[in-house]
This record gives sequence, structure tokens and C-alpha cells, in this order.
Amino acid sequence: MSLFLVQMLNGLQFGLILFLIAAGLTLVFGVMDFINLAHGVQYMVGAYLAAMFTALTGNFLFGLLLALPTALAFGLFLEVLIFRKLYERDHLDQVLATFGVIITLNEAVKILWGAAPLSVPVPEILSGSIPLIGGLRYPIYRIAIIVAGLAVGLLLYILVNRTKVGMLVRAGASNAPMVAALGVNIRLLFTFVFGFGAMLAGFAGAMVTPILSVEPGMGDNVLILAFVVIVIGGIGSVRGAFLAALLIGVVDTLGRFMAPMLLRAILDPSTASQTGRAIAPMLIYVLMAVTLCIRPAGLFPAKR
Repeated sequence: MSLFLVQMLNGLQFGLILFLIAAGLTLVFGVMDFINLAHGVQYMVGAYLAAMFTALTGNFLFGLLLALPTALAFGLFLEVLIFRKLYERDHLDQVLATFGVIITLNEAVKILWGAAPLSVPVPEILSGSIPLIGGLRYPIYRIAIIVAGLAVGLLLYILVNRTKVGMLVRAGASNAPMVAALGVNIRLLFTFVFGFGAMLAGFAGAMVTPILSVEPGMGDNVLILAFVVIVIGGIGSVRGAFLAALLIGVVDTLGRFMAPMLLRAILDPSTASQTGRAIAPMLIYVLMAVTLCIRPAGLFPAKR
């Protein structure tokens, strides 16, 4: 039971990191109908910026505070320089162009920071652990990630559902031409959404630097999972992205933990371990397929 609790917390933490990435992606996709494969690069850039500023200042909090506006500025720079020219193009052009951005920026970080993985020490104030049942302990920093993810989720909910900017974002997702006809600068709205999504992804990347290696291409795998999140949750739905991210995080983590254990009942330990590790990554895609069969628009599709 103690190990199960630890894995549940790990799944919650992983799910909240996925939510921070997928929230911006679902807003960009839902509001702008723009397929941005380079969104995972923002996660990687946020991690590198946090590592760089932490090394320069000697303090992770200062590094995080400097990385966030820099990630926002970098996202706006890409939007103005590249992505803005792709909004009116078809989805195939968007996929090809943003895939080119992935390749370019992955090589750029190798030139700037090298190909070797970077590491960031856990902040001293968050370096301890707390006791759980059964004598196990859980790192305080991972608890901090969970708290930060929940806080950002709450703030994002308030922003989208309780503010005028959120009302415009939801209206733009439903009928952008009508919003523009009412006098709203839809281009500025799109830029705001894109920059905000880039900052959220950068924040996720910065938060994982003390527990994961910072390396080129680290955003590629999480991008795939982020797309799974928005497909299950419903395109354009922040609430759907939140619940789907938590679901995927828990299913993926518990699957990797429990699949080998369950298979030992019918297989020898070595085969069960190998088979379990092979089956576990498939579970989230099975979950996506089942969800699409039952609810093709996702669990909580955005209202149109």
C-alpha cells in the first residue's frame, strides 16, 4: 500500500506536468486551429533557460523567475517570426513547418549548451522528504511540483472562465470571425494565447529540471503525450486537459509499476518484467482508443 501511494503521487505529479504542457497546446489548437508540433520545444527551452539562469544566479527560484518571462518572449518571437505566417495555411503545411522548427531548435540548443545532459540541483529549501505510511518517504520537491501544478490549474480556470480575456478566448474558439467583426483585435488575441501557452510549457520544463536531465530533444516525447491529453480531454477544453492529464499520468505510472507484478502470476519473473515494461507504455494509447470509441469528441469537448 505504501508503494501504491508513492506511485499515485508520482502519477499525479507527472499528470500535472503534462497538464501544464497540454493546456497551452489545447488553447492554441482550439482557438487558432493551428497544429503546433514545436510546442514541445517550448518545454525544452524552458528547461534550458532555468538551468542557465540557475547556474548564473546560484538560486533556483531566481532562475525560475527569469526563465518564465524569457520563455514567454521566445514564444512571442517564434509566433511573430514564423507561426503567424502559417495560420491561414492548411494543416499539412503547419505540420511540416513546425517539424522543421523542432529540428532547428534541437540543433540550436546543442550549439548553445552542448549535447551533454545538464543537471540542476534541488533547491535546498525543498531538498528534504516527508514520511508516508509504512516508513517510506516522499521528496518535498515533488510535492512542490504537485502544489504548483494545482495552483496554475486553478489560476488558469479563473482566467478562462471568470475574466474578460477568458471570455474572448472562449468566444474566439467558437467563432473567431464574429469576434473580429465585433471589434476585437483577433490577431492580438491569438498572439496572447500563443505566448501564454509557450510560457506554461516553459514553466513545466523549468519545474522538472531538478528531477530530470536537461537534454536536446527532451520535449519530443512529452509532445506526443500532450496530444493524447487533448484528444482524450477534448480539443479546446482546459477542464478536459486537466482531467485527462491526471488520468494519463496515473494510468502510465501505475501501469509501469503494476504490470510486471500482475504478470508474475502467470509468467516467470524475468519474462513478466520484460513483458510488463513493453505493455505499460501502450496503456495510455489503449485508453485513448477506448475514449474515442465512446466519446469521439473527447471527455469534455469545448462548447461551440
